[in-house]
Amino acid sequence: MHASLHLRTSAAAMIGMSVKNAHGGVLGRVRDLAIDPAKDTNHVAGFVLRRAGRERAPGWVSIESLERTQAGDLRLRPGAEVGPVATDHEYLLLDRDLLDQQIIDVHGHKVVRVNDVDLAWEGENGHAPLRLRIAEVEVGLRGALRRLMKGLPRPLVSLSEQAAARIIPWEFVDLIERDPARRVRLKIEQNRLAKMHPADIADILEELAPAEREAIFASLDEEVAAEALEEVDPKLQKALLEGLDSERVAEIVEEMDPGAAADLLAELPEERSEAILEEMEPDEREEVEGLLEFSDRSAAGSMTTDFVSVHLNATVEQAVEALRGFEGDADTVTEVYLVDDDDKLKGVVTLPRLLLARRETLLQELAETYIVSSGLHARDKAVAELFDKYNLRSLPVLDDEGKIAGVIHAEQVINQLREE
Repeated sequence: MHASLHLRTSAAAMIGMSVKNAHGGVLGRVRDLAIDPAKDTNHVAGFVLRRAGRERAPGWVSIESLERTQAGDLRLRPGAEVGPVATDHEYLLLDRDLLDQQIIDVHGHKVVRVNDVDLAWEGENGHAPLRLRIAEVEVGLRGALRRLMKGLPRPLVSLSEQAAARIIPWEFVDLIERDPARRVRLKIEQNRLAKMHPADIADILEELAPAEREAIFASLDEEVAAEALEEVDPKLQKALLEGLDSERVAEIVEEMDPGAAADLLAELPEERSEAILEEMEPDEREEVEGLLEFSDRSAAGSMTTDFVSVHLNATVEQAVEALRGFEGDADTVTEVYLVDDDDKLKGVVTLPRLLLARRETLLQELAETYIVSSGLHARDKAVAELFDKYNLRSLPVLDDEGKIAGVIHAEQVINQLREE
């Protein structure tokens, strides 16, 4: 017998393989390969067997109960037995749950279909327990041909290995489970997906069929779901929210930019929108309700009420403290606004100037020499012209008293122009 078994195989190659006893008799054939996600997501836990003879019920054999012969056959270790498949245990089965199914390639930011799963044997025969590691997922022609040619003469099967390989390392795979309850039982988490950019998550949601899309979206936490929701078009937004109750939608909407939240609720039926608002926290609800009063084609309808303002006599150090306490989306902040005792806009300080100045410097010394602003009812075309003329990153929107009602960011203007 050889000392080590660092050999490669695949799920397609193993399905149908015989499992023998110590005397060479066939106990059954591999029907499926099982992963126990609660214990180890990277290795096969065991095999579901189609038993030989008259035994109709499928059998179960753990990977530790097996050894490989020099010829590559699987056989039970001395004293091991084939048992029944546990009905109270939830396994992820490679053939049933992965082959021919869609998965998310979190590295390539796309949805792909699985043709085969590449596996690697680990362990030393007769000494350390045998292990079968999940190496990659095949999504290209090679995996498809490998399965199509299974059972044909070896020279023909070997042709499949000459086809171009398209593989995704197992660590970059995120599974799509349509049943939320089963996802919880399997302990399938969305950590990999949640680390992606919201725009990439939005693209993936758009690629999926409705059932898979809803399952993936429902599994995201509120913050990630909110960021992704802001990136999809209104029609898809409504579709994603249809299967969720008002309380869950409210939790997501509260994490959204207030302006984006108002735009979303404005697209929903009035009864549905009111039900969601009722479930929101009072402060967030009041903010969004105020924005709903304005036309979405006006400056007020495009603004967010999340911005950073400090008194015009404040120092750089005080501005930094205000930034640290900001609870909105920090990525959108490009400027700090200076206001007087009546909360009227008196100056604008850009973040680069703020970061380069000494902490005791007065913000008035760093303020821009001019202020570009907009009224609440300015049309979106006029707003876009201001951004273009002054090369703005953001634009404060003032009420009739000269107080800052909100801020429009360049991203919002770009999105509006794209829709036109």
